[in-house]
Amino acid sequence: MKRITRLWRGLRALVRRRRVQLALSIRVTIAALASLALAQFLQLPLPLWAVLTAVIVTQMSVGRSLKATFDYLVGTVGGAIYGGAIGVFVPHSSEIALLAALAIAVAPLALIAAINPRFSVAPITAIIVLLIPTMTHATPIASAVDRLLEVALGGVTGLVVSFFLLPSNAHSLVVAAAARTLDRMARALGELLAGLTQGLDVDALHRIQDGIGQALVQLNVVGAEAERERSARLVVVPDTGPLLRTLLRLRHDLVMIGRAASNPLPEAVMTRLEAPLAQAGAALADYLRASGAALKAGRGPPSRHAVESALDAYAAEIAALRRDGVTRSLPGDAAERFFALGFALEQMHDNVKDLERCVAEWAAPSREKGRNNSQSD
Repeated sequence: MKRITRLWRGLRALVRRRRVQLALSIRVTIAALASLALAQFLQLPLPLWAVLTAVIVTQMSVGRSLKATFDYLVGTVGGAIYGGAIGVFVPHSSEIALLAALAIAVAPLALIAAINPRFSVAPITAIIVLLIPTMTHATPIASAVDRLLEVALGGVTGLVVSFFLLPSNAHSLVVAAAARTLDRMARALGELLAGLTQGLDVDALHRIQDGIGQALVQLNVVGAEAERERSARLVVVPDTGPLLRTLLRLRHDLVMIGRAASNPLPEAVMTRLEAPLAQAGAALADYLRASGAALKAGRGPPSRHAVESALDAYAAEIAALRRDGVTRSLPGDAAERFFALGFALEQMHDNVKDLERCVAEWAAPSREKGRNNSQSD
C-alpha cells in the first residue's frame, strides 16, 4: 500500500512539474486526430498534409502557434502559387524536362527561404505541387489548390485546438523563465563574489556567464511570443520589454562583478570588506530569488530593507577605507577592479529598484483577476 501511495505521489509530482509539456502533447494529439477526421470528411486528396500542418502549428504557447500558423500559411501560399505556375508554364513531359522544371521551382524558393526563414516551407510546397500531378494525373492548378486547402485545414485546426484545449499563454512561460533566470543570477552572484577572495578561472567565469546568457535567450523567445499575444489582444498583460531589459541590465552587472573577481583583491582590502560584501551579496541574492518567487505567485515585490541595509553597510566600509588611505596604496590593476566592483554594486542597486517596479506591475493583473473572482462569488 505504501509503495502504491509513493508511486501515486511521484506521478502527481511529475504531472505538476511537466504539466505544460503534457498539455502540449494532448493538444498535438487532438489536433492530429481532428485534422485527419475533417480531411476525410471533406474528401481531400492527401489528408497527410493537413495532419502534418496541424502538428507543426500546434506549439507550446498560443503566441508561438499564431506565428507558426502565419509563417506556414505564407510559405505554403508562396510555394503553391510559384510551383503551380512552373507546372503550367514550364513543359516537363520528359524525365530531363521534369528535372529542369524541378530545379527552376526549387532554386529561387530555397534562396528566399535562406534569406527569410518564414518561407522555409515554400520549396517543399512547390515540389509537392509540381510532382504530385505526375503520380495522380491531376493538373498543376488542382494540385496547388488541394495543397492550399489541406494546409489551411491543418493550420486552422491546430490554431483552434491551441486556443481552446488546455491553452498555454506565453505570459505564464515568461513568468516561469524570468523566475528561473533570477534564481540563476542569485546563484551566480554568490559564486562571483567568492572569487574576490579566491579568484575565478576563465572556464568557471564563462560557465557562469554563459548559463545566464542562455536563460536570457530563452526568455527573449517566450517574451516575443507574449508580445504577439498581447498585440493580438488575446490577453491583458504588462509589456514584457521593461522586465526583459531589467534582467539584461542585471546580467551586465554580473559581468562587471565577474571581471572584478577574475583575481582576488588584496588582503588589506578584503580583510575589511569580506563581511559587509558577504552580507550585501546574500541580501541581493535573496532578493533576486524572492522576486522570482513573487513573479510566479503573482504577488507584489518583496521588501528591499535587507538589501538597503547591507549596501549601506558596504558603502560605509568603502568610505572608511578611503578615509584611511587604503585605496591609495592599491596597485593599478587592483584599484581598477576595486572601483569596478563598487560601480557594479551601485548599478545593481538601481536595477533592483527597477526589478521591484516590474514585479509590482506583473502582479497587478493577478490582483485584478483575484478581485474579479471575489466579486463574482
